[in-house]
This record gives sequence, C-alpha cells and structure tokens, in this order.
Amino acid sequence: MSVTDDTRSAGAGETPGHGGAAKDDGAGYEGGSGAGTGEAYGSVEGGGAPSAGGSAAGSPASGAAGWRGWQGWRDATEQALYGSPHGFYLRPEGPAGHFRTSVHASPLFAAAIAKLLRTTADDLVAAGRGGQDGEIAFVDMGAGRGELVSGVLAALPDDFPVRAYAVERAARPAGLDPRVTWLPAPPQGVDGLLFANEWLDNVPVDVAEVDDDGVVRRVLVRPDGTERLGPPVSGADAEWLARWWPLTEPGSRAEIGRPRDEAWAAAVGTLRSGLAVAVDYGHLAESRPPYGTLTGFRAGREVAPVPDGSCDVTAHVAMDACALPGARLVRQREALSALGCAPGHPRPPLSLATTDPTAYLRALSTAGEAAELTGRGGLGDFWWLCQEVGASP
Repeated sequence: MSVTDDTRSAGAGETPGHGGAAKDDGAGYEGGSGAGTGEAYGSVEGGGAPSAGGSAAGSPASGAAGWRGWQGWRDATEQALYGSPHGFYLRPEGPAGHFRTSVHASPLFAAAIAKLLRTTADDLVAAGRGGQDGEIAFVDMGAGRGELVSGVLAALPDDFPVRAYAVERAARPAGLDPRVTWLPAPPQGVDGLLFANEWLDNVPVDVAEVDDDGVVRRVLVRPDGTERLGPPVSGADAEWLARWWPLTEPGSRAEIGRPRDEAWAAAVGTLRSGLAVAVDYGHLAESRPPYGTLTGFRAGREVAPVPDGSCDVTAHVAMDACALPGARLVRQREALSALGCAPGHPRPPLSLATTDPTAYLRALSTAGEAAELTGRGGLGDFWWLCQEVGASP
C-alpha cells in the first residue's frame, strides 16, 4: 500500500470511528469525556495540557483552523479540542452542552464521591496524615464547569475540613463556590482524594493502523477528517503497542495510549497521600477492539471524528495500561453500590403516591437515577481505576 495513496475521507455518512467499535452509551451520552470532560492536565511531550471547555455548538473552532496539512491524531485533537480561543472544550456551554455524564445524570453521583472523600479522610486520620490545618483535599481533575466539585461540597457536612480544587484549562465559571480553588494543573503534595471523572478519554492520543504489508503506521489526518497512513510507528510508541495493544492484521487499528499512562502517573504523583480515582469507559488487554474506538460527539449525538473544532474527539481508555502497581479496577456499578448507590435502589410503594404524591415522585426519580448510574450497557459499565498513595505513615 502506498502511504500517499491511502487517503480516506470522513464524509457525513461515514460510521464514526472509521469502522471501529465506536462506543454508544445511548441517547445523550457522550460515552467519554466528561464531568469535567476536558483534559486540564497531562498532555506529555509537546502537546498542551488537555482541558474541558468549548465554543458555539457545531461551528468549527478558529483555533483548529490554523493548520491545513497532515498531522497525527494527537496533535490534531489537541488543536481541535483545546486550541485557543475557540477549541471545542473552551466553549461557553461547556461539556454539558453536548453530552451527559454521571455528574449530570444525578446528584447521587456527587453524594457518593462525597462519601468516598469522607472515607478517605478517615483513613488518612487513622494513618496520622492530614493536610494543612487538618484539611483534606478534594481535587477534581478536568472539572468542566465545576459541576462535580460543587456537588461534592453541597453533599458534605458544613463542618467537614475540605480544601477543594478544580483543575481545568477553561476559565473559572461565574458564580462558582468561592471555596473552590481553580487551577490549570493539580496542586502538589496534598493529602486527600483526587478524582478524574471521564478525564483520560480526552487526553489526545495518536492512532496506528497496519498497512497491507503488515507494517504498523501512524495515521495522519487533515482538519476535514481525511486520513492517510504516515510513517511507521517507532520508539516508545511502538514499545507501548507491543506491550499493551499488539497489531498484526492489515487494517487493524489502535489508539496509542502512552500519553494517558503518563498523564495519570503524573496526576497520581501530585498526591502526598490519599486516593486517586480515574473513571472512564475503557477496555482491557483481553478485549481490545480490533479497529480502535476513535469517534466524535456533538450535541448529544455520535458523529465522525473530524478535528476541526466542531465536535468532541474521544476514544476509550486502555485502563490496564494506565494502572500503576497496586491499583484496583472495578466497574462503576460495583463502586457506587459500595458507596450506597445500589443498582437496586428501592422503588417507592404505590401507596405513597396516594398519601404523599410529592415524596412518591421524588423517591421514584431517585430510584431511576440510581438505575441510570449503575445500569449495564451504560454508565454502570464504566471502569473505576483506584490507586492508593502513601497509605502507611
């Protein structure tokens, strides 16, 4: 196959993900990016730090229009999502304007994270650790517009000694709780809970594909989504593929997850002690999708991944590759169940509809929200990557 001849266009009718196992979490779900969807931190080796934010829905970002030639998907995604001033995640409407995540689905999610923060604080106190003046840090990675950190603060007792941080490249939203410190990168040396909800999926990565001769090549792309195969993958990226996502069959594809591994390791490294959790849709070595998962989302719908700033560009996370020694991987339905948000959240008795209709509707809504957060085939399938840091004094 000629490198220059293998040119493909992501036309309007093309299947998102270029034929590869695109994630579909149902109406309104982005299936990636998040509650803080953007990467506010963690781009390694020459890309900026990914972040959440956005511009006018559906219109190409001028920040992404500055290039006309061929680039790897990592550089193209960085410009499309985070290019100043109109990258997709720097838009005023924020991530919630385009897809629904656990944070947007129900306040039960933030309440569960608040419970996890309190448990982490108890563990730190028992180990003789704690932050400045006994405060416990809550670090919201890829904070979007502060929805999660705001919900966690609202769910905590007034006297809980928390120092809250929102890590995000987009500007601080007006009206955010003044207790929240807004930062472009996570604070160093804190004790507490670092929580990255659908953050890693938007750390930009390159894409590799096997050509007709069995050579693994980097996929190049133009702003209109047209692709062609570039040079062979080499160096650290080739080593990552060989270790975590071997490619052999012509036409098979993979997202090279090394920048995500490094971003997560760097984020975990900012904790002095406590717990770091990354929540994302992803896959493990035994079930890698044969054609990758690169796709796009706009206004609640899955679309072709076109890196012109008009849509989100995202891909599932190789969660086992990101995991550091001692990490635990559990499904969201299991994690939330352990935190009191059980899949079988009790439905209210019909008799309550007669005696107290308002309470009945409220309880029915809560049961539905719990089912949404923990349901199979949707948010309940997300992975929680849990990493303890400095557990012993």
